[in-house]
Amino acid sequence: MKVSIVLGTRPEIIKLSPVIRECERLGLDYFILHSGQHYSYEMDRVFFEQLALPGAKYNLDVGSGSHAEQTGRMLIGIEKVLLKEEPDVVLVEGDTNTVLAGALAAVKLGIQVGHVEAGLRSYDRRMPEEINRVLADHSSAILFAPTKKSKQILLGEGIGEENVFVTGNTIVDAVLQNLEITKEVQGQTILDRLELESGAYAVVTVHRQENVDDEARFHSIIDGLEKVRRELGVEVIYPVHPRARKSLKTFGVEPKGLRLIEPLDYLAFLQLESNARLVLTDSGGVQEEACILGVPCVTLRDNTERPETLEVGANVLAGTEPQNILQKAKLMLNNNKKWVNPFGDGQAGKRIIEILRHEFG
Repeated sequence: MKVSIVLGTRPEIIKLSPVIRECERLGLDYFILHSGQHYSYEMDRVFFEQLALPGAKYNLDVGSGSHAEQTGRMLIGIEKVLLKEEPDVVLVEGDTNTVLAGALAAVKLGIQVGHVEAGLRSYDRRMPEEINRVLADHSSAILFAPTKKSKQILLGEGIGEENVFVTGNTIVDAVLQNLEITKEVQGQTILDRLELESGAYAVVTVHRQENVDDEARFHSIIDGLEKVRRELGVEVIYPVHPRARKSLKTFGVEPKGLRLIEPLDYLAFLQLESNARLVLTDSGGVQEEACILGVPCVTLRDNTERPETLEVGANVLAGTEPQNILQKAKLMLNNNKKWVNPFGDGQAGKRIIEILRHEFG
């Protein structure tokens, strides 16, 4: 069995890290193809090193562009690599343009596609990610659903039960494995550097296109965060994504009372997140991480493809209206934190590789 792991964003690297580690542990024939969707491979190299992962064999460095330009360049580059390497299966994870391009390039060549984190739905077709995940699921031969709920979604869309496997979510494996790495890293922690006390602050991430590229929504979110700081008396730490920083400047938004910092490396952010009193985010992955880490979460969106976090009480939808953000933050600050993690036992990576070995020998 020869496996091609196609990825292109840092969340994909994080969520595929347990799969990569299992391939390494078993000495499997596999290679990593990095599309360079968010950053060049050179910028991501430190990310691989931090997580103690082997480097990518192929680096496309496609860079930014419109969805069509970016996906088109990826399709061309990925196809060339797959023709050369002739893998038995291509693994993709999530809902990015890299996932769509990897799945399409493979299935057009008659190569089986395995989709990690299959079956997630927000049912909001305005989100490019929703289109990507639906198309990837329906291009895949093997669908690794993180929960029973996501499996039922896939079956409801006509995908055969023999193609769907409930594995748990690799984010659980990744959080547990990578927290161990943070403990092994010597020196000053991010809390020391920022002079923060555990449990005494809130962490914010806002980066999604529909939020930061929309002037009214972005203004509204910032107003809500300012209310949280002012009226609830909790310090708000906001590592600002480059896309959001550009919008702050373009829209003339000057947040008051929020502590804006530069983006953090993953291990530093994991430390910051795991010690927070509250998380406010528009990121799907951060919703999952907060749930796993036992940190209450407020999602700054009108919907989520992670309904399990809502059902167990770890997360609540706030939308972008300032007063609603304040009310939901107040609600979650009083959360008893007694939910059960719905995303599995941290063995998803091993299960995925076991399934592939059974399917392909």
